Amino acid sequence: MKNAREILKYIGPGLLVTVGFIDPGNWASNVSAGSQYGTALLWVVLLSTIILIILQHNAAHLGIATGLCLAEAASIYLNKYLAVFVLFSAMLATVSTAMAEILGAAIAIKMLFKIPVKAGALMTLPFIIFFLFSNSYKKVEKWIIGFVSLIGLSFLVEFLFIDVPAKEVIVSWVKPSVPSGSLLIVLSILGAVVMPHNLFLHSEIIQSRQWNIQDEKIIKHQLKFEFVDTLFSMFIGFLINSSMIIIAYATFHTKNIQVTSLEQAQQMLKPLMGDFSAIVFAFALLLSGISSSITAAFTGGTILAGLYKKPYNIEDKHTRLGILIPLVFAVVIILFVSDPFKGLIISQMLLSLQLPVTIILQIYLTSSKKVMGKFANSFFDKIILIIVAAVVIGLDMYLILTST
Repeated sequence: MKNAREILKYIGPGLLVTVGFIDPGNWASNVSAGSQYGTALLWVVLLSTIILIILQHNAAHLGIATGLCLAEAASIYLNKYLAVFVLFSAMLATVSTAMAEILGAAIAIKMLFKIPVKAGALMTLPFIIFFLFSNSYKKVEKWIIGFVSLIGLSFLVEFLFIDVPAKEVIVSWVKPSVPSGSLLIVLSILGAVVMPHNLFLHSEIIQSRQWNIQDEKIIKHQLKFEFVDTLFSMFIGFLINSSMIIIAYATFHTKNIQVTSLEQAQQMLKPLMGDFSAIVFAFALLLSGISSSITAAFTGGTILAGLYKKPYNIEDKHTRLGILIPLVFAVVIILFVSDPFKGLIISQMLLSLQLPVTIILQIYLTSSKKVMGKFANSFFDKIILIIVAAVVIGLDMYLILTST
């Protein structure tokens, strides 16, 4: 009972990160996967979740053992110019993430109030900035976890009401297949689940709790419970993502319906919600867009503050500027996007292209005894991380080679 209560104290950072891969871009990728390819791409969700657990735990490992987030550690331990390149690429990935999040919220506003997408994006921007600049970490964390609970519940409940081809689903989870024309969706799912900005975010959230990093016993204790938090949170994300694909399969693929917009996807909730499905779907999408925009902006603040070797601090000008950069640039991009649904999918694919840079940075830092001391990665940890990097790089290279 005591251990259970103690675990509850550490549940939070992982759920905050889970928000990042239950975002509008993820919705678009999952709906496309399920509607076009049925259950065939469920293996990507399982593989991506396994990769995510390994990388998120490793990023948290850095924060707990050193008291530094990924961006701070990069600035301190890398060559100045290399650090700028790595963190600049991470900021670009954060802009791509924020674009998908704000675009999703804007689509939801259009569904609810008939306001054009571009106007909805402009309306969303000041709300998110106000939310971030006027709330403490703890307050924001609780709100976001609440958002995730509402979003996830919508899809998990709906999952109970459909006829699930259990054998087909189980086989699809463990049997990789890449149907013709599906590679863009494969990489968009990978980018939507294993989001580079979330690795920066997790290391920042963990180290911001300010544990005593001089006490080896405390560090080991935090690492144990952090891993429980990561497993729990990522498993919830896995269930929700899988549910989205399976529901899209049942709603669209079995009826040969091609999905070209998120507005169509509200049909996924119709068996459960009836005529209210559009409203429920749009509200969940709005919550998803707002909450994941907040985590993306958090990360922008973390990255820019880290570039100056500082932790995230909402009172610091670098943190504030870092928050504004991804949000403002994201909205500017949205003003030029002609196909919002396709924009969501491409934004997630771009994340998978930046991901190898962040993974290699993370492996270097967490394997260095200079950085981590006795908590540096073991030989086994290094092998696992190198395999993860090889899988991600291999998929990216395959996309590039087959697209030229």
